[in-house]
Amino acid sequence: MNYYSLNNKNQKVTFQQAVIQGLAPDKGLYFPESLMQLSDAFFENIENLSKEEIAFEAIKQFVGDEIPEIELKQILKETLCFDFPLVKVEENVFSLELFHGPTMAFKDVGARFMSRCLAYFNRNLDQKNTVLVATSGDTGGAVASGFLGVKGVEVVILYPSGKVSDIQERQLTTLGQNITALEVDGVFDDCQDMVKQAFLDADLKHKNLTSANSINIARWLPQMFYFFFAYKELKKYNKPLIVSCPSGNFGNICAGIIAKKLGLPITYFTASTNANDTVPRFLENGNYNPKPSIATISNAMDVGNPSNFVRIQELYNNDLSEFEKDFSSYTFSDEETLFEMKNIFVNTGYIAEPHGAVGYLGLKKEMQNFHNSIGFFLETAHPIKFLDVVEPALNVKLPIPTQIESVLNKEKLSFKISTYADFKKFLIA
Repeated sequence: MNYYSLNNKNQKVTFQQAVIQGLAPDKGLYFPESLMQLSDAFFENIENLSKEEIAFEAIKQFVGDEIPEIELKQILKETLCFDFPLVKVEENVFSLELFHGPTMAFKDVGARFMSRCLAYFNRNLDQKNTVLVATSGDTGGAVASGFLGVKGVEVVILYPSGKVSDIQERQLTTLGQNITALEVDGVFDDCQDMVKQAFLDADLKHKNLTSANSINIARWLPQMFYFFFAYKELKKYNKPLIVSCPSGNFGNICAGIIAKKLGLPITYFTASTNANDTVPRFLENGNYNPKPSIATISNAMDVGNPSNFVRIQELYNNDLSEFEKDFSSYTFSDEETLFEMKNIFVNTGYIAEPHGAVGYLGLKKEMQNFHNSIGFFLETAHPIKFLDVVEPALNVKLPIPTQIESVLNKEKLSFKISTYADFKKFLIA
């Protein structure tokens, strides 16, 4: 499998090159050259397959022969070593809980998969890779955990000062070893822009930079696994399947659409956003007009210019009429989110954190357009990560999970920066 830059289709690289480079030299995101549908037999038999078997069938065409089958299966075994439960919230509505991994966020899958691919590619090399990651919340912790102690890899995490929760900040600032956190005076988009600029900086080429954000194909593509796992459980209902993804950088929903293109029987997707409404506005008028990000209670979605949306545009040939056949997007305010968190809890007993509540809102809205449908929304992080919002909103006291308790008493260590010049100086030093 080759990958091309979305800025220049003639610029092609292998899977290994795309993983190591992260971003194309022309600043374009990499995209697979072809998508081959999976066999009917695979879907007919999916309920009899393990997580690892499903994931292997889904990902193998994207890796090709660059990682031997036995090694790839071991990577998947280590990546998927926790559960992905589908919890019934109400009639025909399910929550796909993606927070049962080591950092209690959906990004554990992509971070673990990418770190192990990079370790395989570096197995016989003396060189070091510097992994850069911008985070609006959970990416940093997942990458820090996934890459901790990986040979030949240094990780530098940029996060916006004061705009991630205390637990999220502890997960990315307390591990030490090969993990360094930079606290940026700005918003997530500033962090992301610094990372992209570093890739194009000739003075930093010797650093062998790559990205662990979902712009990297090894972080992004494994996110399609969730959708296959959910379908395995919901297939028996034989109803139109609607999926709602709380969306910030649009990596999850883009991976879900890839799964649909591979033949996964998902009827319709909705991208549920907070006040950062760039994509809902695009679907209304066809104009893609990013705005600076706005801080909300669903902070991991505070993205004004979602990187992965260009991949979704590629999947639909940037044709608005093609988008609308498969895809919608809605925006919800903090007030609506808080109201729905309380409503879900009172009526069902289910505790949804702000991102999941946004996903629930979008799912309920879209299911009105599909008679006799069934649907699920993604619960992307454990409610404990947002206890400052969840506990007062629902008047509950959340127990501290083991994964979180382990970082609460550790000392936070970060370095403050304000500009790209600060960032570059740090990397060179």
